[in-house]
Amino acid sequence: MKESYNKEIQLRCITCGNIDFDFNEEKTYIKCTSCNREYLGGYDELVGLNQELIDNEIEDTKKELEKDLTKEMEDMIKKAFKGNKYFKFKG
Repeated sequence: MKESYNKEIQLRCITCGNIDFDFNEEKTYIKCTSCNREYLGGYDELVGLNQELIDNEIEDTKKELEKDLTKEMEDMIKKAFKGNKYFKFKG
């Protein structure tokens, strides 16, 4: 199983899909470098507009984690009963 499931999500301009932005130090003002759309709500506004993208990444990570945990548990159970003549595992 992975040690970490940290993900980095590229926020996109809601108008043109660009991922490059100019912003002030506090990220309270953000401007797309391609179409010049301004996000006066700053980082929080951009995150809100990209929420679907973020939610999809969270769901994908949940599925990946569930798959890895299931395999880890199966491997642990098989190892615990390895060599036991009363338990046989198929597959």
